[in-house]
Amino acid sequence: MATVTELHLCPGRFNHQFISFRQNPRVFLPGFCYTGSKLFGKLSRLCVRHQCRSFRSEEDGDRGRNGEKSKEDEVEAESERSGILKSTRTVFVGVSQLGSKWKDDYSKSVAKLEEILSAAALQIGRYIITMMSTGVILAVGFQMSGGDSQLDTLIWYSWLGGVIIGTMIGSNMVLDEHCRAGPRNVVITGSTRGLGKALAREFILSGDRVIIASRSPESVDMTVKELEQNLMEVKQAASGSSKTSLAHAKVVGIPCDVCNPENVQNLANFAISELGSIDIWINNAGINKGFRPLLQFSDEDIQQIVSTNLVGSILCTREAMRVMKNQAKGGHVFNMDGAGSGGSSTPLTAVYGSTKCGLRQLQSSLLKECKRSKVGVHTASPGMVLTDLLLSGSTTKNKQMFNIICELPETVARSLVPRMRVVKGTGKAINYLTPPRILLALITAWLRRGRWFDNQGRALYAAEADRLRNWAENRTRFSFTDAMEMYTENTWVSVFSLSVVCAFIILSTTGTGSSFPGT
Repeated sequence: MATVTELHLCPGRFNHQFISFRQNPRVFLPGFCYTGSKLFGKLSRLCVRHQCRSFRSEEDGDRGRNGEKSKEDEVEAESERSGILKSTRTVFVGVSQLGSKWKDDYSKSVAKLEEILSAAALQIGRYIITMMSTGVILAVGFQMSGGDSQLDTLIWYSWLGGVIIGTMIGSNMVLDEHCRAGPRNVVITGSTRGLGKALAREFILSGDRVIIASRSPESVDMTVKELEQNLMEVKQAASGSSKTSLAHAKVVGIPCDVCNPENVQNLANFAISELGSIDIWINNAGINKGFRPLLQFSDEDIQQIVSTNLVGSILCTREAMRVMKNQAKGGHVFNMDGAGSGGSSTPLTAVYGSTKCGLRQLQSSLLKECKRSKVGVHTASPGMVLTDLLLSGSTTKNKQMFNIICELPETVARSLVPRMRVVKGTGKAINYLTPPRILLALITAWLRRGRWFDNQGRALYAAEADRLRNWAENRTRFSFTDAMEMYTENTWVSVFSLSVVCAFIILSTTGTGSSFPGT
């Protein structure tokens, strides 16, 4: 309830002195409804306070009677006019902003719908391709069964079971990917060249925000400019939902020596100041110092390898966990596997292999320490990648083997990044060089001769700039490999089950001495 102490209405103006309010009163005026504090704010903009006649001095009254205008009256009149104009302008600006906001909301809704439909079409396409692939093996199974009704029934049940299992796992991945949609905040050490730079580029072109780090400030600046240029080129070529997903992508960098605890802490603080949080931290920094016996490694070589590969990864993992444990959604840390991670011998790279074996022990220990933590600790195994780390000190014989088993950094990053972005839980191993890929490489070894190097060990593959030009063009195209990559280890359960059935048919038929039609 409001109590009006005194209110005078003067010709052409409002004269009021005080309006006092009790706790949270509401005052109703024609077209207005305000609480006490809001009323004074609005009145201060819509009208000018004037001293009431009852409180004017005699001198002011004489001036009014004589028709004289004081300077105070002139200032008040001018303030009143400007106040009315300002209020009118505010009304029109408010209306225009409301219309602009409605248009923005409409555009965002259309973009969101387009993104959802595009994602649905992509997943349907992946499913159709998977079904077609299993259908091929199904037809081969029927051909090999020779018309046996029992074997045909077994093949049908195996195919159906594989499809159901694959569909369930694939659906879980789709739902998980949808729940985790949005830009990720990523930190990658050792990301100014080789696989690290390829990973950073792939994250950026997936719409994520990336911090790159390396020892050299010049390399960091150069890499940031290059990745920004890649992002700008892809944005210009993108359209629809693809362009929308790149709206938040960004890349910044900072020099960091991972062997230095203070540098690592500065890297984490820089990432928080730039991104607000860290979702994924990848410890990619590593050195090899070439292929040669241990006796030929200097003290400095050994110290650098162990400090960078093992000590640096431990320091970065600790700092990432310190940051992520205080985040509401936690985060994920990836350590890079390499030769020796599984405990196998690594002749000519004994120091490098021992550091990678140590990281695997670190992984096992952290899994038990962080069992109930929000921070996931994982490993990523890129296999053999054509980078300076691999090629340093390699012989011609090594390079001939690289033709069979190695891949370009862009190819490996394209496989690893989508799975890193949707990882959940802890203790996951994201591998590029899986047993099926190794088997395929060995089977097709005769076709892979001279793929990367000739007989003299000279490189045959294109320079990075030329590779990226072709890669950027092919990246926007839908391909069988891209469609199936997310389901490599899951929906192919149906294909595997049918392969087992076919092998069973072959073995059983061989045992009975019968032969297949057409053999």
